[in-house]
Amino acid sequence: MSKKFVIAVSRQYGSGGHEIGRKLAQKLGIKFYDKELLAKIAQDSGMSKNLIEYYDEMPSKSLLFSLAMDAYPMSFTEVPINQKVFQAQVETIKKIADEGSCVIIGRCADSILSDMPNMVSVFIHADMDAKIARVKERDSLSEDKARERIIKTDKKRASFYNFYSLDKRWGEVSSHDLTIDSGKLGINKSVDLLCEYIRLRGFTD
Repeated sequence: MSKKFVIAVSRQYGSGGHEIGRKLAQKLGIKFYDKELLAKIAQDSGMSKNLIEYYDEMPSKSLLFSLAMDAYPMSFTEVPINQKVFQAQVETIKKIADEGSCVIIGRCADSILSDMPNMVSVFIHADMDAKIARVKERDSLSEDKARERIIKTDKKRASFYNFYSLDKRWGEVSSHDLTIDSGKLGINKSVDLLCEYIRLRGFTD
């Protein structure tokens, strides 16, 4: 490794973004954070891990958010719980970025680390048929249920990202350094492409 860097991966549901990020981290010999990040946020902030998981990538202006507010009532003058959770997330993501090179999945990492010169923002996507096939096999769902879950989850992720990343839009080309169609390349070739991109950027030898 010639430089410390962070790869922030945003992904459509069913595109294989988690697997691509995990394999990329393994291939580069760096740390990987997806659900692992939630435990670290809880540890750093002292908040309940269940609470962190409850608000994980939760959109703020939605019915889901309203229900969450009912579940965790607060006084008018208090900072909303989702804001507290997000601030804890910001602090933890900045902390792990300072510690060394890593891959971070989702959670607005690219926006949080936008001032970091050695941060690479990647968006993994695929066509609907490819995503449905993956979700059907992985989650043992019918085609209709897989499609429904994909649409619902991507709507949630986009809402969360767009709410907190004020100057970027989820999935737009201008919001990311690199976008990859994993449906066309497959998992392993997507990883290879990312490794080459990281090398060309001068972050690895």
